[in-house]
Formats: sequence, C-alpha cells, structure tokens
Amino acid sequence: MKNWLARLFGSARDDTPTREPAPQPSAVPDTVANPPRGDDAVAGLDLAFYRWLAGPCSAAVPGGTLLIDELARLAGQPEAAAGLVPRVPAVIPQLLRSLRDEGSSAADLARQLSQDAVLVAEVIREVNSPYYRPATPVRNIEGALLLLGQNGLRMLLARVAFRPVISMQPGQLARQLAPTLWNQSEKCALAASLLAPAHGADPFEAYLAGLMHNIGLVVALRVADQALPGALPDDDGFAAALLGAARLLSSRIAAAWDLPPAVACAIAQPDGGLLLAGALAAGDRLAKLRLLADAAQPGFVRSAGALAPQERKVFDQLSESED
Repeated sequence: MKNWLARLFGSARDDTPTREPAPQPSAVPDTVANPPRGDDAVAGLDLAFYRWLAGPCSAAVPGGTLLIDELARLAGQPEAAAGLVPRVPAVIPQLLRSLRDEGSSAADLARQLSQDAVLVAEVIREVNSPYYRPATPVRNIEGALLLLGQNGLRMLLARVAFRPVISMQPGQLARQLAPTLWNQSEKCALAASLLAPAHGADPFEAYLAGLMHNIGLVVALRVADQALPGALPDDDGFAAALLGAARLLSSRIAAAWDLPPAVACAIAQPDGGLLLAGALAAGDRLAKLRLLADAAQPGFVRSAGALAPQERKVFDQLSESED
C-alpha cells in the first residue's frame, strides 16, 4: 500500500496554502499521553463519543489490559498492524501516476477510471451529491472529472481507497462499529480540509489525516474480536487507555505507509502545536459533535448551537455531505 500512497502525496499541487515545515519521522513520539489532551472538554467529547460508539458492544468483561498491551506491541510493528486491514483497489495506483503526469488528459483518466465499475459509480455519485450541487446531473466520467478538478479527484481517490480499510471488517465488534468509525473519519477529513486554510495547514494533508486517524482504533477492534469475549470492557479508564493506544498506532501506521511526516505527528500529538494538528483536532471535534448531535444527545445539541460562525458553517456542511 505504501508505494501508491507515496505517489499520491507526490502529486500535491503547489497552489495550496502555506505549508508548515515537515517534522522528521523521528518526531513521532514513542508514547501518546492519554486524555485529557490539553483541556477537559476535548477529553470529555472523546470519551462521550466512545461511549456512544461502543455502547451496544460494551459490558463488564475482562481482558482490557491484554488488549492495550497488544496494541502497544503492534505500535512497535506497524507493518504487522497494517496487515490487519484490507488493501486498496488495483486501479488506484494507475490513476495516481496519471495525476502526476501533466500530459495526461481527462480522457486518459476517464479510461483508467472505467476499468473499475465501483470506482466509476463512486465518482458519479460524488459529483451529484449535495456538496457539489451541479446545475444539471452529471452522467459520465468526463463531466465528473471536469467538475471535480485535480485536487477534488485526489481527495475522492483517497476516500475510495480508505473506505474498505476502515468500514469493511470481519469479526463481530469490528463489523458492528467500523462503519460508524468510517462515517466519523469522512466527516473529520472534510471538516479538517475546510478548516485547514484558517490554521495555515495544507488541505489535502488535513484530509488524509482525517481519513487516517481512526485506523488504529479499527485495528484495535480486530484484535478485540480475537482477544475479548464479544464485548469491550465498560470502563472509562480502559476507554481512555484504548483511545491513546489507538491514536499512537494510527500515527505509526501512517509513518509506515509513507504518509507525510506531518500527518503522523498530527495524529500522535493533537495538541503538539503543529499547524496540521490544529486543523485535525478541530475537524475531529466537529465530526464527533455532528454525530452526537444527530443522535439527539442533548448536551451536544446545545454545544453545536454555541459554535463560532466559521465552525458552525463547517458543522452544517458535515450534515449536507451525508449520502
């Protein structure tokens, strides 16, 4: 997977907002502090989201310590952890190479896209969504590519590539919870990319970080399906430890897949002062708030109403982006 990802990142355009200096891979810490992450409100939101997510699958069961220890071991072997999630469609690397080639035409891209019927359907669905609001329905790939543009196509391909990695999982816990995690990841990616310019960060890197930040939690669910008796421990201390371990694992897998170093560091250190970390943290917060408010959780409905105008606009777009 990491080879096509490296090509994807190499296709970044030069007309994006000012990009912060990329930290070196060694900047990714060996450990990640458990919540609170800078303030109690963020930790409270993380914990509330986890309780809501895991609620149907939580019980007073043993084994939490063993799961956390296994995630720590996998953080030291990120390639092994990455092996617990699916690979990407074969057509994606070809398309990414074409995106780097300035001589590639829309017809070339359309021809390559047409090799994968699922990808074609996804592109057409995307450009006819409320987010793009075409004046007339788009019926073919050529029209879709003209509307999306190069950067839009890169984001679409990234989302298509990551969707099976997160949402399509075997095992009882992973199968039940991973689709909601994917929903949150999509919303986080969109929100982070929209907020990135205000944070001085690169929108596409923010988008990638949003798609990537739940990978470690998906791996944790895969491990839990093997190690725990069909449920997650119903304990706030376990939840805090799990979220911290999963975040570290996400950052390590991001580094193993050759994502930009800033992406791995932003995931590992959401309050570490990086420009990208600020965009990711804000996007993550709005995505979780969106899902909790949509689930009619009273306190979070009120929190949504108190958002600043810019964040409220992005929050509303997260609803509009739903299928």
